[in-house]
Amino acid sequence: MKPLRYSINVTLDGCVHHEAGLAPDEESMRYWTAEMERADALLFGRTTYELMESAWRHPATGRWPDWMREWEIPFAEAIDRTRKYVVSSTLSVVDWNAELVRGDLGQAVERLKQEPGEGLFVGGVTLPLALADLGLIDEYVFVVQPVLAGHGPTLLAGLRERIRLELVDRQEFRSGAVALRYRPTSRSVT
Repeated sequence: MKPLRYSINVTLDGCVHHEAGLAPDEESMRYWTAEMERADALLFGRTTYELMESAWRHPATGRWPDWMREWEIPFAEAIDRTRKYVVSSTLSVVDWNAELVRGDLGQAVERLKQEPGEGLFVGGVTLPLALADLGLIDEYVFVVQPVLAGHGPTLLAGLRERIRLELVDRQEFRSGAVALRYRPTSRSVT
C-alpha cells in the first residue's frame, strides 16, 4: 500500500496561507522538487487544484512565464507531469493530467492508496483536515517558515481528535526554515 503524505509550508504560528511564509528560494524549491518527484500522484481539493494549476501548468505557448526563475522550472515540470486527483463536488470536469474523485472520500482514498507506487501526496487546507480525521494520512511533512503571520488559515484547525506524531526526519535550510517529517503513532480523544 502506498503512503499518503500531507506536505505543506507553515509559519511558526501555524498559518498555512500560501503567501504567509517566506518567498521560495532555490534551496526550498530543490527540496519541493525532490518531494514532487517522489509522488506517484497528487490529491487536491478544488481550491488547491485551481491555485496550483494557475501557477504551475505548462503554458500552451510552450514557454514558461517570465516571472518564473530558472531554478523554479524543475518543480514546474515535475508537478505538471504528475498525475492528479481532484476532490470536488462543484467541478464537473478537470484536465491537467487530472481526474475527479467522487463518492465516499474515505473509500476513494483507500482505493488510491491500494494502487502500486511510492506515494500519494495531498496538499491544501480543507481536504487534509478531512483525511486526518479519517486516519488516512501516513506521513506529515511540514516546512516550518521562520515567520509569524498573525492571521490566516491555520494548520489542521478543527481536527476532531489529537494525533500523536513521531519525528522521523528533519532538514534545516539556510533561510531558517526547517522541514519536519512525522508519522502518526496514535490517536486519542482530546
